[in-house]
Amino acid sequence: MKKFLAKIAVGLTVLSAVSVDAEACTIMLVTKGASEDGSVLVSHSNDGFGGDLNVVFVPAKNHKKGNLRPVYPTAAAIGELPEYNCFNNPYLVAPERSDAYNFPDRPQTKAIGYIPEVAHTYAYIDADYPAVNEHGLMMAECTDVSEHLPELEYKEGGGFFYSSELGRVAMERCKTAREAIKLMGELIDEYGLFGTAETLFVADKDEGWLFEMQPTPSGKGGLWIAEKIPDGHFSIAANQLRIRAIREDDPNQIFNPKLPQMLKDLGWAAYDEQGNLDWVKSLRGGEWYHPYYSKRRVWRGLSIVAPSLNLSPKVSDYDSDYYPLSVKPDKKLAITDVMKLYRDYYQDTEFDRSTSQFAGLFGSPYHYDYEDVEPAERAILSAKISYTCVAQVNDTLPAPICWVSINTALENPFIPFTVAKMPAAFNRALRNEYDDSKMFWASSQVTALSRGYWSVLGETVEETIQQSEKNSFELVESSRNLSKDKFAATLNQNALKVFDDWKKLYTRLLIQYDVGGGVKYDEKNPPIPDAPTEY
Repeated sequence: MKKFLAKIAVGLTVLSAVSVDAEACTIMLVTKGASEDGSVLVSHSNDGFGGDLNVVFVPAKNHKKGNLRPVYPTAAAIGELPEYNCFNNPYLVAPERSDAYNFPDRPQTKAIGYIPEVAHTYAYIDADYPAVNEHGLMMAECTDVSEHLPELEYKEGGGFFYSSELGRVAMERCKTAREAIKLMGELIDEYGLFGTAETLFVADKDEGWLFEMQPTPSGKGGLWIAEKIPDGHFSIAANQLRIRAIREDDPNQIFNPKLPQMLKDLGWAAYDEQGNLDWVKSLRGGEWYHPYYSKRRVWRGLSIVAPSLNLSPKVSDYDSDYYPLSVKPDKKLAITDVMKLYRDYYQDTEFDRSTSQFAGLFGSPYHYDYEDVEPAERAILSAKISYTCVAQVNDTLPAPICWVSINTALENPFIPFTVAKMPAAFNRALRNEYDDSKMFWASSQVTALSRGYWSVLGETVEETIQQSEKNSFELVESSRNLSKDKFAATLNQNALKVFDDWKKLYTRLLIQYDVGGGVKYDEKNPPIPDAPTEY
């Protein structure tokens, strides 16, 4: 099980190792009143070289009375569990759940628990974490850290839910965000948690909530709370707990009534200056790696959508409440604004990752691991993103949409799918088996080539992305009157065209810049000679 050191920004004290092979995730919520067309948008970048790279369809099902639903472990929680045939990719081998989880040459994942099944479960789009179901319930996840308990390993007989399976049960059984929060809270109370602290955006066509959870040291039960994001607001979370004051008898918060006493009994209870029990302070929900690993991404998201607030990129400490949980955007947001945020690397600021000492080749904004060097602050864009999903629900659409970008969104387009079976090119790709019939590998080829010569190839890649997304947006707009089935078929045909376009793009780039031909250093990233140029 791979480990990395989680540095909590309380004097940058090094805490215990947190077992997550990831650089973690950035999630966003655009409420109905904050969006340009009345859509509710929930987005999630799944960040981690070890993360599963597939986004799949799980069909609706009918179940016999008395059936039990298996609860599976996931490597996304605290790492691989070989004894349960639980690995990073594929993260799940369970053909009874979906054809997309059928890997005949791989051992089936073993359940770590069971709960009573319901008579009917809904269809949804799934990945390392679930995205959206057929009724428009949407979710996004980011991993957090509590100084009190950075992680809780799964132990037989202990809590057996992690946020991903918790969210999947809600996707299967719920139509609204409130229903999902109530169900997930009940499941935590009854069956317990393992893994790490977690933040979820949970939304439907009308409202959005932030739902946060933390295992207890025993694994029994768990700590959880949800807060409603006001309509007309945008919110962002980035690997740090975000809810602050715990407010009893507030209709905009939902939590286990025992939560305040549970925090006191654990000796974790901490209070803000007004005397309110403070969720972040109580859990000591700190930073990772760098003092601004999380908060700078929050600053960036809030400052881009509401520049009039003039938010400072610097705060007093990890537990500062300077950044609001949500903001009203200066102008209503389009889905393209959210997509653009996932391509952000602090360009045109003092934190621009492309000009940093950690930057990649030819002005590449990507930073990579380097032993014994203090990492720079995280950006929303990361080299380690395995996929990004933007779920969109709007009453004028035939069905909910999940816009998917394979690998990083800087070199890859967002492709729309609805909650229906997807083309084989987008399922069952494996990191250790090259397969030219999979979009992941076409994407990876373009990504790898362009990262090596970003200042040279980036413009061509960007133009191709813009045209691809323009075509997709026009197709969605012209398909609003289609039936759900025809809408799904139309989007799938478009996805196959994008797949073909990306194979052709790689070939075009390879031919044009064969072995460095036509490659020149730009003024922004010149080489620095280390030898005399004259004798």
